[in-house]
Amino acid sequence: MEQRYSWSWVETQVEQAMEEWKRCAQPMLPASIRYSAQEQRRHEKAYDEGLRAVQREARRVPRTASERFAVRQRIVALFPNFASVALGLDSQEAGLITNEFLPTGTEFARWSRSFDSTLTNADIIQACRNAWTCCGLQSLFGRPIELTQSILAYSLLYPYSDNYLDHPALSTADKLRFSERFRLRLGGVGLAPGNAHETAVWTMVQMIEGQFPRTHFPQVFDTLLAIHRAQELSIAQLKNGLSLNDSPYNWPTNSLDNSELLRISCAKGGTSVLADACLAQPSLNPEEIRLAFEWGVLLQFGDDLQDVREDLGRGSITLFTRAIAHGKSLDPLIRQLLHFSQRISERMDRMPNGAPSMKSLLRMSWRSLILMAVADVQAYCSPAFLAELEPCSSFRFGFLRARNESLTGRQALYDLLFDAFIEAGPANRSKLPSPREPLRSTNPQPIATLPTFSNSFA
Repeated sequence: MEQRYSWSWVETQVEQAMEEWKRCAQPMLPASIRYSAQEQRRHEKAYDEGLRAVQREARRVPRTASERFAVRQRIVALFPNFASVALGLDSQEAGLITNEFLPTGTEFARWSRSFDSTLTNADIIQACRNAWTCCGLQSLFGRPIELTQSILAYSLLYPYSDNYLDHPALSTADKLRFSERFRLRLGGVGLAPGNAHETAVWTMVQMIEGQFPRTHFPQVFDTLLAIHRAQELSIAQLKNGLSLNDSPYNWPTNSLDNSELLRISCAKGGTSVLADACLAQPSLNPEEIRLAFEWGVLLQFGDDLQDVREDLGRGSITLFTRAIAHGKSLDPLIRQLLHFSQRISERMDRMPNGAPSMKSLLRMSWRSLILMAVADVQAYCSPAFLAELEPCSSFRFGFLRARNESLTGRQALYDLLFDAFIEAGPANRSKLPSPREPLRSTNPQPIATLPTFSNSFA
């Protein structure tokens, strides 16, 4: 019998993830490769040389399609040496990026930009990160890496729905109104979109229905409803979050203790990547389910660490911002997160179908997410802890922070490069619907007014 994902089932997975997280509270750092100062400087030099080469190409300001394609090809040709020296990747790992993830990302960005020209580069990159997670899962499950219409649609729900629910300028009433209607639409209820925002969201749901009809793949929509419920609960993490009377699920808000906060984070992160896994492969065995759920928890904590400064500014409560608010250093939580990442890596290594190069690349990306975030939150860590952790990074923390700040100042340059890649991308490699044509609905309950691509956005 096919596994179904009720909320009580999700709560059981959350409990397991919380116990795993608690077991990772260790007094020492996990074993890791360590880099000498000389090796770090060598990586930093290669990084800067690669960056300058990309900047030289981007400054050419390609005007024609052939010029943009030539720029893209030259930049791709620079990557293997950069990846080998600066990032420590072998040829197979670098090949996965240039031959699989980069073309998939380019295809994703081109479709998204054509569908909605108002999406920012940041929106598209955020959504593309989720699509890449799906691609990683496809590979671990022994499937070819492919951008499908359901993966594209679910990934775009992030800027359209998740960011909407997180937006501090929107009233609680507006969030609840949209959230309730979105929940009904995910459940298969026929609702006409009320505005352009809902039209885009409804269209994404319809694309998922097009690949996975509800009658044959109910578990796919179980996961979508689960991540939606977890998103609603996460509104409680905002300073001006819902009151108990407003919350549809009766979870405490301003009085959240650490256990409740941990529960909300695990639910949101775990259900998010569980949905990715179902879209990569609808039928999952228990080991695949556990890996996907805990991978999502890991990414949630990594994002929370990365967003510490932003969350402090907007009053969003996470495990990390609460520790800072209570005058505590982030040392124990970062150490715990590194141990948790290692546990997920060990679980991934037991996947029989994933190639070693993919597993190595994913392991490196998880550690890099944490270490790069640490470089930006050094003020909340002890000097002794930073001195202990920094040799585990192939770059010095000061270097990472300086480059992150300098790249922010060069945003226009990278927007130009981003646009060049989109316009010079490869031909569509998958069977994606045209972003300018209406879809045929496979939903058993017809939508009152069917949203179409052609009239969604100018």
